[in-house]
Amino acid sequence: MPSTVRILGTHGVPAAYGGFETAAENVGLYLRDQGWNVIVYCQLPGEGPTTVDDWNGLQRVLVHEPREGWKGTSAFDLTTIRHAMREHIDGDVWLTFGYNTGVFDVIPRLRRIPNVINMDGMEWTRKRWGIVKQGILLANERLAGWVGDVLIADHPVIATYLRRHFGTRRVQTITYGAHEVVDAPTAPVEELGLVPGRYATVVCRPIPENSVLEIVQAWSATSRGMPLVVVGPYGEDDPYHAAVRAAASDEVLFPGAIFEPERMRSLRFHSALYLHGHTVGGTNPSLVEAMAAGNPVIAHDNSYNTWVAGPDNAYFTGADDLAGLLDDVLSDDSRRQRMGAASRDRFHAEFTWTKIGAEYEKALRTALARRGHTHQQTGVNA
Repeated sequence: MPSTVRILGTHGVPAAYGGFETAAENVGLYLRDQGWNVIVYCQLPGEGPTTVDDWNGLQRVLVHEPREGWKGTSAFDLTTIRHAMREHIDGDVWLTFGYNTGVFDVIPRLRRIPNVINMDGMEWTRKRWGIVKQGILLANERLAGWVGDVLIADHPVIATYLRRHFGTRRVQTITYGAHEVVDAPTAPVEELGLVPGRYATVVCRPIPENSVLEIVQAWSATSRGMPLVVVGPYGEDDPYHAAVRAAASDEVLFPGAIFEPERMRSLRFHSALYLHGHTVGGTNPSLVEAMAAGNPVIAHDNSYNTWVAGPDNAYFTGADDLAGLLDDVLSDDSRRQRMGAASRDRFHAEFTWTKIGAEYEKALRTALARRGHTHQQTGVNA
């Protein structure tokens, strides 16, 4: 019989929330195609019994959790771990996304259940959490790092950090992925009043560590001849959001958050330039998705972004040098074409779901082998 993998730690499939859910969906579908029995735990709002159904060949365990925020997430994680332990049979392996409730990962370790843990992007270092939550996240990171059979880093910098704290043997680097975009309708772009190929985009959480203010200031320093589309929920009450809006010229457009994948694919594909201001966090899904659409990239100059986007894209450190860089890049169509081609080449080399799915399968086999199991699918030993 094929081995069973239980995917925990996400909101579930189909992906409609973030990078972890997208990874769970695409890795799960890849493993399904390789003959694995894939079970995904899914969080639903409100009260109700736990039920099981099938989605595209993946078994979903649907768990209701009425609480929101971190309390709801913690309760959901504990409920799913208990369920997975009750249903566990010898030869199963777990794939856990995130360490925010790493204390619970001690439980399967005591039962010698093999567990591959995606360790996220040093989440505890983000200043926006405040010192108390940072401390809680750090403690959970260390617990998850100590008990996981294989620790997944989404970026070489994260892998180096994990190896320093937890040793080399258990750490593997597996990035996030995206689906290549080679064509997209223009209607979603035109509905925003945009001309295909004549605008730039920013897609991120509106927080200081993503450099949105610096990007808007640089764009607004002079007339650019095209709009900058800043995608995200910019409210009236948040001081940082207000500062970003106040810095914007009339060439900066705030369409709000866009959740529909089809609209985002069109917006990315027809963009003349993608601006990426993330300063922390490993491999960022938004950057990978822009590269999968062939976007030329100007990103904040740090070791996370330079590894992902590669040497042929462009980098900035602050608003002043970004303003000058925009002058150069926006006036040079051939340079943007070369940057866009380099983005697509880099995507093909590192960030396809086929490559990533195969790497996750290897990690699962490794975890099974360390617990003395052999993966039965296709007769391949772990």
